[in-house]
Amino acid sequence: MTRTTTMPAPLAFDGVLYFPITPFDAAGEVDLGLLGTHLESRLEHRPGGVFPACGTGELHAMSPSEAARVVRRTVEVVDGSVPVIAGAGGGVAIAKDLAVAAEDAGADAILLMPPYLVTGPARGLQGYVEDVLSATSLPAIVYHRNNARYTTETMRHLARNPQVVGFKDGVGDVAAAQDIVLAVHEEGREDFAFFNGLLTAELTQAAYRGIGIPLYSSAVFAMLPELATLFYRAYTEHDEPLRERLLREFYRPLVALRDETPGFAVSLIKAGVRLGGLPVGSVRSPFVDPTTAQTDRLAALLATGADLVAEHATLATGR
Repeated sequence: MTRTTTMPAPLAFDGVLYFPITPFDAAGEVDLGLLGTHLESRLEHRPGGVFPACGTGELHAMSPSEAARVVRRTVEVVDGSVPVIAGAGGGVAIAKDLAVAAEDAGADAILLMPPYLVTGPARGLQGYVEDVLSATSLPAIVYHRNNARYTTETMRHLARNPQVVGFKDGVGDVAAAQDIVLAVHEEGREDFAFFNGLLTAELTQAAYRGIGIPLYSSAVFAMLPELATLFYRAYTEHDEPLRERLLREFYRPLVALRDETPGFAVSLIKAGVRLGGLPVGSVRSPFVDPTTAQTDRLAALLATGADLVAEHATLATGR
């Protein structure tokens, strides 16, 4: 069914963008109770938005019905305190089902992931976005990565659709991203939200701010919200000595560990949540959990992060 599109309200993000993990129980099923606990404990740290069932939340590994339950539980727990942006993507039919389910669950928008496996021309990618949005009245942030690489002209066209409200860059071509920012603004879209969606985005965010992309994904918030908040405060308050220290002592070593094994951008975060005392289960295949040695190194890094937070308690609490 095609839904009537109305002008969506602008999405406002003030704080770290939180991408929760999806807990699985001992039988491998989605654990909505633990999800609620995970969400409630992080909401205390005042994220600027919550993005359930996205990359960190293993959307790729869930059925549409599982993802819908995750989004609905997130909306219930968040209870309107910050925007909830649900993941959608994959094959166009599944992406439409996910978008409809997100709207039915009360999400504020969708983050539209790449289509499944295949790559089409620019006009086909434009058609993919428009087909998915024909099924929902929710606004959408498009995710530029892998086999969904939006050209400047495609984004210029999509910016004319009020339902497209954001662009998240996961490619890392700064010149191309800058061109897209300029093109969207030339279309008069000053309401558009631009996000740095590279893995462990804190390492590249200073450069992205310089080209007009002020927002970024923080997977670290899911496992150590105090440190993610501390970094965000250093970033927004232009405290460069502190920002660089956090990069040197925590984020750069985390990236080195992350790069040892494919999929660790998710697996390490989930392991970090487990180390924090919440039994959220393993990642689903084809991802793998860290080895014992890798988990020990992650634990040492988290301890370093906690020490950094203790040194800067007021900034880390965001209060």
